[in-house]
Amino acid sequence: MDQHARLEAETSLADRYAALRAGTERLAEPLSPEDQCVQSMPDASPAKWHRAHTTWFFETFVLKPHVEGYEGFDPDFAYLFNSYYLAAGPRHARPRRGMLTRPATARVTAYRAHVDRAMAALLAGPLSPEVATLVELGLRHEEQHQELLLTDALHLMAQNPLNPAMDPAWREATPPPAMLRWLDGPSGMMAVGHDGEGFAFDNEAPRHRVFLEPFAIADRPVSNAEWMEFIADGGYRTASLWMSEGWAQCEAEGWQAPEHWEPRDGNWLGFTPGGLGTLHPDAPVRHISWYEADAYARWAGCRLPTEQEWEVSSALPGFLAAEGHVWQWTGSAYRPYPGFRPWAGAVGEYNGKFMIGQMVLRGGSRATPPGHARPTYRNFFPPGARWQFTGLRLAKDVA
Repeated sequence: MDQHARLEAETSLADRYAALRAGTERLAEPLSPEDQCVQSMPDASPAKWHRAHTTWFFETFVLKPHVEGYEGFDPDFAYLFNSYYLAAGPRHARPRRGMLTRPATARVTAYRAHVDRAMAALLAGPLSPEVATLVELGLRHEEQHQELLLTDALHLMAQNPLNPAMDPAWREATPPPAMLRWLDGPSGMMAVGHDGEGFAFDNEAPRHRVFLEPFAIADRPVSNAEWMEFIADGGYRTASLWMSEGWAQCEAEGWQAPEHWEPRDGNWLGFTPGGLGTLHPDAPVRHISWYEADAYARWAGCRLPTEQEWEVSSALPGFLAAEGHVWQWTGSAYRPYPGFRPWAGAVGEYNGKFMIGQMVLRGGSRATPPGHARPTYRNFFPPGARWQFTGLRLAKDVA
C-alpha cells in the first residue's frame, strides 16, 4: 500500500470529502467570475460548470435517492449540470456550456455549500455499503474534474494574447534525469488489470492474462529537447511519419509544435498555469496528440508501448512512472477487458459507453491530484486531443 493509500485508509470519509471539496475551490480561486464562465472549445468546460457538475453528482446519486427529505437546491440544475448520464434525464448540450452566464458564479458557490452541508450531515452517521461506495466514486469523480478544471482553464488562458497566468503560484515538477535508458520489459504470460484491492474504476477490471512478446521500454518519457530535434528534422512536415487522419488534422490546424508552445527569438516558450516561460529541456514534452506521439515514435525508429506493456513495466526498477509530469499515450485502443461489466444503474454510463474511437494513456500528470492514479488506471482521449498534459514513452520490439 503506497503512502496516499495509507492516508486514505486512516482518514474518515467525511474528512476526505471536506478536503477534496475545499481543494476544488482552491483550484478555482485564482479565476475571476468572467474566467469561470467561458468555454474555449467544445471539448473543454467552464470552471463554473465543473464546480456545479461535481456537486450535481453528489446531489443526484447520493442525496436525492438516499437521504429522506432532502430538498434540492434548484430544479433547473438537474438539466444544466448533467454531463452525459442519459438515465439521469435530459441535459444542456455540451458545446453550449459556455453560454450559461446564468446562474451566476456566486450561485454555483451557494449550490456547493448547500450540498456540502447535506453531505456533512450524511457522513456524520453510519453509511450503508451502497452509499459509501457511491460517495467514494463521487470523490474520485471530482478528482478527475479537478484535473479537467485546471487543463480547461489553461486552454482558455492560452487564447488570450496577453498570456495571463491563471495561477501565478504554479510550479513545474522536477524534470527526470536527462539520459534515456532502455529497460527489458517483462514478457510471456502476464496478469494485468485491477486485482480488487482498494478503489478502481470499472474499466480497470477484471484482472486477466495477456501474452507479451519480448520488448524494451524507455525508463522515462520523451523530453522537450528530444521533441525539438523532431521539429528541427521536419517532423511536422514529413507526411510519411503520420497516420493519414493525423496528417490531415496536422495540416488543417497548422500544427508546427505541441499545443501551448510559442516560438520567440529562435527559441520555444511554453504556456503553463504560471504563464508563458522557458521550456526546461529535460522536462517531459506535453500537450501532444496521439497522432504526434505516434509520428515521433516512428521518426525515432521505435513505437508506442501497449497499455499492457506499460502496466507490467511500471514495477521495474528504474521505471519513472512520471506521475507528476505527463500522461503517456500508448498504442492501445480504449476497449473493454475480457469479461468487463459496467457498474449497475446510471453510474454504469461512467466509462463503458466511451470504449470506441479513443486511445489509452497511462501514468499521471502534474495536473493529476496526488494519489488519484495507479498502475492499472486507464485514462483515455480521442487521438487528436492536445489540451491535456499528455506526452509519450518509447518502446521497441526485441528479436
